[in-house]
Amino acid sequence: MQTKHKIILFVISIISLTFFLITIDMIYNFRNYGIKSIEDKAKAVAKTVEHSLTSQMVSGVIDDRELFLSQLKDIPNIDKIWLSRSQKVIDMYGKGFNNELAKDEIDQEVLKTGETKKLINDKIFSQSTYRITIPYKATRKGKIDCMACHTNANEGDTLGAISIEMSIDDSKQIGIRTITDTLLIALVLMVVIIILLNIIISPFLSLFDSIKKVMNKAQQGDYSYRIQNPKGKEAKDVALWINGLLEKLEITLEAIDSKISIFLSEHHKVTDKDHLINVKNTVDRLSDVYKFRKTIEYDETIEDVYGRLAEVLKIKLGIKKFNFFEINTITKQSNLVYSETKVICDIFDVGCRADRTNTIIDSTQFKNICPACPSCNTTNYFCVPYAISNELDLIISIYTNTVNQTIEVREMIPYIQDYVDAAKTVIVSKKLMNLLEHNAQTDTLTGLKNRKFLEDNIDHITAQTKRSQISYGVLLLDIDYFKMVNDTYGHDIGDNALKIVADTLRENIRETDVAIRYGGEEFVILLYNCDEQGAMDVAEKIRVNFSNKNIPTGGTTIIQKTMSIGVSIFPEDTKELDEAIKYADLALYKAKKTGRNKVIRFKSSFL
Repeated sequence: MQTKHKIILFVISIISLTFFLITIDMIYNFRNYGIKSIEDKAKAVAKTVEHSLTSQMVSGVIDDRELFLSQLKDIPNIDKIWLSRSQKVIDMYGKGFNNELAKDEIDQEVLKTGETKKLINDKIFSQSTYRITIPYKATRKGKIDCMACHTNANEGDTLGAISIEMSIDDSKQIGIRTITDTLLIALVLMVVIIILLNIIISPFLSLFDSIKKVMNKAQQGDYSYRIQNPKGKEAKDVALWINGLLEKLEITLEAIDSKISIFLSEHHKVTDKDHLINVKNTVDRLSDVYKFRKTIEYDETIEDVYGRLAEVLKIKLGIKKFNFFEINTITKQSNLVYSETKVICDIFDVGCRADRTNTIIDSTQFKNICPACPSCNTTNYFCVPYAISNELDLIISIYTNTVNQTIEVREMIPYIQDYVDAAKTVIVSKKLMNLLEHNAQTDTLTGLKNRKFLEDNIDHITAQTKRSQISYGVLLLDIDYFKMVNDTYGHDIGDNALKIVADTLRENIRETDVAIRYGGEEFVILLYNCDEQGAMDVAEKIRVNFSNKNIPTGGTTIIQKTMSIGVSIFPEDTKELDEAIKYADLALYKAKKTGRNKVIRFKSSFL
């Protein structure tokens, strides 16, 4: 139902209810007023009759009352009037004219109780009457002493009663006419009010209905509807404002939706027809991706970045089983960079189909689709390739156990794309920084760490040693008479000798140990978690193995060289690593002074 019809119906209902209540009140009051008027008239007649009869009795002409009583019937609006004598009056004076006895039970009750009795016979479509029976009581008070004549009566005894029956049709007719006139006036007033109400509020209610329709469409996501044909200046102004606002909103939302969605993956575009919902969802996703991007920018290592991406998959997307692989697009070398579950494919030996084809590999679509995973019959897997740079691809392998999990993961792949896209530049940047740092801390000739690496990490190693309560074996070594090699065979052969030293060190130390080209032909070795005996054994092993190495000179001549090694233990000999290196240097100096080609353990006497 339209608002206008509702308001008009409401107004009609209020007016109708109001006039109904007024009519009921008028009927009630008219009826009471009419009955009260008739009752007062009846009481006046009864009092007149009482005084007349008393006067006749006192005057001694009471026997002539028949004419008086017959004339009472001629009083206007009085239909019937009669007298009833009490038993005491009958005992003294008889039954009177026309048998002045109680005619019915009402007369008898009034004579008995001495109380006035009223009876209203109210009918709508026939004659309505009002009857009242009033008692006459004996009294000595006043100018007339009733007991003077009625010697057998006492004070307050009922001597008789007068009954009067009157028509109330005149009063009823007046009330009906009044009520009818009132209803006609109310009807005319209601029509006038409705006409005026329709004229005054019709434009606003029409505008309201139009706004309601437009807002309902906007609530459903359609902002193209406009308010049409408003009536009245105020309505036109409001319609102009609302239409202008909706047009701006529609244009702005479409522009925002189309522009900000370019920051998300193509498969991740929102299809909701409500542009406002699209904008909200897109902004929410962009906000999440932006926070992720800002967070990983401050992560120190690329491992932290991959760990952060893994948190997104686990916490935000609810993916539990996955691994990250880096693949060099040039060498095709694969590297597991983050593991959340067991690797079930032979990606390292066979290669990755997702990377080779640059497409998503979905085992739910084709079983045994990937030759690197021939045994993946009980597990569904997705392998999603992401190009990080020209030389690096990131492969995210996701494993699921149920069809529902597979469907959920398939829907999440575009979300992963957004986060990977955000991480690309950071990954490349971290890779480049790692490369620069590696180059800055790596000796280009031998491939070993250089002195800068030692300087950058000496504090970290010292703190780790104190925290973990471990020890390092510190070896400082150089080639005996190395200058002779350079002078005799040239620097190229000297460089070959240094490379052979580096190979010898790599062959005889563990992955946890660090070999450093300290400068020239000097090398430092840090043996992790190593005691004195272990350090001496490794040093001796290096010395012997190097002395057995052949150093080609580019011709037919092959030379062999020896090395001297100084050993100290950190933090047994000293609490500072740089000082432990100096102690190893003192031991090396002692080895050279005492014949070379030997290993010397540092002693405090060297200081």
